[in-house]
Amino acid sequence: MCRYAQYGPYKRHFACFDCRKGFKRAALARVEDAGDAPAPCPECGKLMANMGLDFKSPKQSDIEHWEVVAFLYRQGFAYNSCGCSGPGYRPSRWSEVTAFLDSHQCRSAGELLAAKFAARERAGGRV
Repeated sequence: MCRYAQYGPYKRHFACFDCRKGFKRAALARVEDAGDAPAPCPECGKLMANMGLDFKSPKQSDIEHWEVVAFLYRQGFAYNSCGCSGPGYRPSRWSEVTAFLDSHQCRSAGELLAAKFAARERAGGRV
């Protein structure tokens, strides 16, 4: 069973990319206040990004890691999961970002079928 379903309310993790700080915010009982609404940063007052339940803030001094986290968030990669196995690998350095994005590239059904046939041909007719 997922840890988030099994145990009490977990706090959502928010990040302020300007201050390079992470904060937790408790989810309220009402559905419309479930913690998904943007929250203002306690330091600068700008709206923070909802990073999900599995986010762990990098050190404030690790500027490159914060830049990568902000970039991936803008690309749609947060740290959401059901709690079973976590959100999966997220790069922390710019040198790892291209490979990460390539591995998470959305493909149409036709592109997936073409890739399958190409892999079959490379394997000598076997898959």
